Amino acid sequence: MKITVLLGGSSEERDVSLSSGSAVARALRAAGHEVLSWDTLQGPLTGEQEREILDRGIGQAPPVDVERDIVERGDLGPMLGAVEVRGTDLFFPLLHGGAGEDGRLQTLLELGGVPYVGSDRVGCLLAMDKDVSKSLFRDSGIPTPDWVALDTGVVGVDGAVDAAGGHADRLGYPLIVKPPSGGSTVGLSLVHDPSELEPAVRSAAALEARVLLEVYVVGRELTVGILDQEALAVGEIIPEHELFDYECKYQPGLAQEIFPADVPGEVEALVQQVGLAVHRTLRLADFSRVDFILDGEGTPWVLEANTLPGMSPSSLFPKSGRAAGYPFPDLCDRIAKVALARNSG
Repeated sequence: MKITVLLGGSSEERDVSLSSGSAVARALRAAGHEVLSWDTLQGPLTGEQEREILDRGIGQAPPVDVERDIVERGDLGPMLGAVEVRGTDLFFPLLHGGAGEDGRLQTLLELGGVPYVGSDRVGCLLAMDKDVSKSLFRDSGIPTPDWVALDTGVVGVDGAVDAAGGHADRLGYPLIVKPPSGGSTVGLSLVHDPSELEPAVRSAAALEARVLLEVYVVGRELTVGILDQEALAVGEIIPEHELFDYECKYQPGLAQEIFPADVPGEVEALVQQVGLAVHRTLRLADFSRVDFILDGEGTPWVLEANTLPGMSPSSLFPKSGRAAGYPFPDLCDRIAKVALARNSG
């Protein structure tokens, strides 16, 4: 089939998206598909440009001050009408974060009447907004760390800083402070004591109008990929830094990523079961990745679900798939075929 991979974009995760999309484009070609890569900021990419992206890897810090792409501007018309895109059977979005993953891109694709891979606008919105998704987890009996969300649009940043102190005392230190719709730990801080709270709140508020304060659960960081209602292999992440931050995620040698995780069989089965429950609760489709902290008593606390998980050479979802018996080209081919069948049904 002819597949157009959408990559790049203008979020803080642009570099990750470029790497993910280029890797998937190469894998889909290896699986026998005709593939076009389209950077929603700069247009179609050549094979040489894809290779350059993969060769340079992902930078140590997220890009800043990226101009708005066609998704942010709400205008896919020129791309959908481009001669290169004509005859596309399926779009494969890999725009991590921002408008690519919060439902805006999916809405535009649906309005354009074109089939695409992944969750629809509702699933993306539910998963992206961690305040909303955590509320759904709690109501469904899925364990998730306690939290509170502060809206700087209502109380102002100074008001959020003032309110954070009382909430932090209730939640306890250390705690996590982050934007509720961010990804790749951009804007996330681990706050050890009251002296670190104000700068953490201001850092998160600089990226989003709301700020999430969340209980920090001590334990092992686990993740599981979901592919068409199938839980893949459970993995464990052991970062060199105190947190699995942006640098540890994307710089070689700064984290051990062990697939399959060295956990008892009953723990593996429980994590897979809860991962599937998260996928279904949020109405996700085709593929996703669910992240956990496993505490000392064996409870897997859900941190978040990723509707368009990273697919770069260093990403967790491909490793989860590989450990479950899916080489990367086969994994990408399976995702595409599942999505096409769903769109045709």
